Amino acid sequence: MATGTEFVVLVDDRGTPTGTADKVLVHDFDTPLHLAFSCHVYNSDGLVLVTRRSLGKLTWPGVWTNSFCGHPFPDESMEDAISRRAAFELGITVSAIEVVLPDFRYRAVDASGIVENEICPVFRAVTADVVAPNPDEVAEFAWLAPSELRRAVEGAPFAFSPWLGWQLEQLA
Repeated sequence: MATGTEFVVLVDDRGTPTGTADKVLVHDFDTPLHLAFSCHVYNSDGLVLVTRRSLGKLTWPGVWTNSFCGHPFPDESMEDAISRRAAFELGITVSAIEVVLPDFRYRAVDASGIVENEICPVFRAVTADVVAPNPDEVAEFAWLAPSELRRAVEGAPFAFSPWLGWQLEQLA
């Protein structure tokens, strides 16, 4: 892997890896199906962490979403990828990582026309750390009761990533 190049795992409709591609080149107007993950982080009070995507993000800038998302590197376990992205995006360590929607998959087009096309298992994790967000990834964050998050997404779905709404529907 070249320095500075981040590769994603391309998959077929069954989720079987078919190759890799440069992450920068994959997210465009004709995005091939690839592997990703979403993670919902909880604290000891049972609150869930929601984040607002940085305004500098290529896709869905400024929208609220789950705690964080990412792509496993080729030959990287989901647990290692989740731990890596939690540290990078939020400055936290996570534990008790468990899959809650193993078969989640979505395709969405943002306002600029860029397509997300992912097989994206959804995980739950916990942290006891103070969140220290990377400003290139996260504009702001909040800890909410799960019921508050559901009400917010139902009341203003346009303010949230489409995948968060779909995940909450499936987790209900």
